[in-house]
Amino acid sequence: MKTIGLVGGMSWHSSLEYYRIINEEIHATLGGAHSAQCLLYSVDFAPIDALERENRSEEALAPVITAAQSVERGGADFVAICTNTVHRFADKIQAAIRVPLLHIGDATGRAIRAAGLETVGLLGTRFTMEEDFIKGKLASEYGLTVLVPPADDRTFVNRVIYDELCVGRMLAESRAEYAAIMARLVDRGAAAVILGCTEIGLLVGPEDATVPLFDTARIHAKAIAAAALAE
Repeated sequence: MKTIGLVGGMSWHSSLEYYRIINEEIHATLGGAHSAQCLLYSVDFAPIDALERENRSEEALAPVITAAQSVERGGADFVAICTNTVHRFADKIQAAIRVPLLHIGDATGRAIRAAGLETVGLLGTRFTMEEDFIKGKLASEYGLTVLVPPADDRTFVNRVIYDELCVGRMLAESRAEYAAIMARLVDRGAAAVILGCTEIGLLVGPEDATVPLFDTARIHAKAIAAAALAE
């Protein structure tokens, strides 16, 4: 089994899900008392959160790179960043380490293509919905058409992520509005919706949508476990 290097804490609520799912997948494959062989570096999210709110995200890259280098020095065979938004800087993180970075967008793109889908909606932070580090990868490398909500809906989705989900608040009224936003994406032609923030799956589930949901946290965690078990 390969040693996994996880960079988490953004937020710890979804990092907890990563750890659980990875270990469940390892156990399901190997049985017995087997669990994942991994290193987890959990950063303090508050300074990163503050910089992201001020559009100064690149200044928050240093602690993420330090975390990635730390798990590499600890013996990780590959690194995974347990959040979508920080993949804005995936190339810079990969350049700072010698082991592979397992990109959340690749895991998601493969899962959607395996399901035979072509047009999908995307929810996430405003960075994920408005920039191309996930959308562009899905379009150029996996041939997907990616729809995002209109501006007002993007503002709501982003606010709920930072003000509620990242601090562990799961509110029924936010869940209902997320369901309505997903329904509007379906009306525009989305055959599925990507939960493109690793906290969104803590708020909504399959019962909140009329199309399949692709939870990037779960997809990424399963891909991490598979990479650890690969020959």
